Amino acid sequence: MRHEKIIRRALQRYWRWQRALTLGARGMVIDDRGAILLVRHTYTPGWTFPGGGVEFGESTAEALRRELAEEANVTLTGPAELFGVYSNANAFPGDHVVLYVVRDWHQATMPKPNREIAGVGFYAPDSLPDDTTAGTRRRIAEVKDGAARSDDW
Repeated sequence: MRHEKIIRRALQRYWRWQRALTLGARGMVIDDRGAILLVRHTYTPGWTFPGGGVEFGESTAEALRRELAEEANVTLTGPAELFGVYSNANAFPGDHVVLYVVRDWHQATMPKPNREIAGVGFYAPDSLPDDTTAGTRRRIAEVKDGAARSDDW
């Protein structure tokens, strides 16, 4: 009986390693003028939506709230709308991104750059920074223009 338990745990760890799945939550924060909040991380190129990894024991909604506060000083004042779940296999096999649209929020102050975030700003969809990531541009087109949804980030 004890050997079965050890073998089962070893196999579970192997399966998790073989089928490693990562999950991130991002928020498309839209202001009353229709501008979209973007951040530029210090560790990866391009502008994208604020967000990050979902921690063990954390829901995607909880991760969204935490990441918005950490990266952009944004507090949700109403529910965020779950928009889609995307495969991000181009970045990492097994990676998935959950996108929320955030319309009810508050930001006391715009955060200053720090070790993780090089820049934060609101941009009109037709005036995005040149180095806005392709996935971010596609999501904006899906939400704002009704473009066909993709399964891939």
